[in-house]
Amino acid sequence: MIKYKNLIVVGTSHIAKQSLEEVELIITTEKPAVVALELDRARLAGLMNKELKRKPSIFDVKKIGFKGYLFAKAGEFAERKMGAQVGVSPGDEMLKAAEIASKVGAKVALVDQDIKVTMKNFSKAVTWREKFRFIGDVFKQIFKRKKNRKLPFKLNKVPGPEIVEKLMNKMQERYPTVYMALVGDRNVYMAKRLHKLMSNYDKIVAIVGAGHSKGLVEEVKKLEKGKIE
Repeated sequence: MIKYKNLIVVGTSHIAKQSLEEVELIITTEKPAVVALELDRARLAGLMNKELKRKPSIFDVKKIGFKGYLFAKAGEFAERKMGAQVGVSPGDEMLKAAEIASKVGAKVALVDQDIKVTMKNFSKAVTWREKFRFIGDVFKQIFKRKKNRKLPFKLNKVPGPEIVEKLMNKMQERYPTVYMALVGDRNVYMAKRLHKLMSNYDKIVAIVGAGHSKGLVEEVKKLEKGKIE
């Protein structure tokens, strides 16, 4: 959790039970005016109504590009597999945050970029070499033999700040365009939305993936200083 002025950023893991507990505790304790979620409308609708949530199909290629489509398929598969291991569906902490926001009388703000825009930008920017390197690494982690699999954190826990920073630095180094499309650009987008909310409400709690929290606050600070438009 990072506090900056009237903004509280809570970094979560989308498949960790710990995140559900932390989200409920922080929102209940802080009683913010607004709970901001790292979601767009389509993703929230998909989480709330599983029938509306569909897997990426080949018909999405025109909208998000072929590389974006392949990434979406790989990401959906990886999250589903890891979520099954810990008994938590990806995004459950976002639903919990929306539920608790309603209980404390807070407004819910969706501050993330449209997923189709993100995937389209990803498809345009990411090189094939980086793309296949990334997908290869994901599948290696999934299909490694259990005795050889060594993750720096437990799937049912939120990684600590040092581990998150190390992973983000490695991602930025090894997959720079992937990082910008999926993390950097979205941090800028969400920061602008949060900065506006900070000007209009007394207290905001933002629920975002742990990989976004530090960079997101840095982007908000840049906006405060007028360094980005």
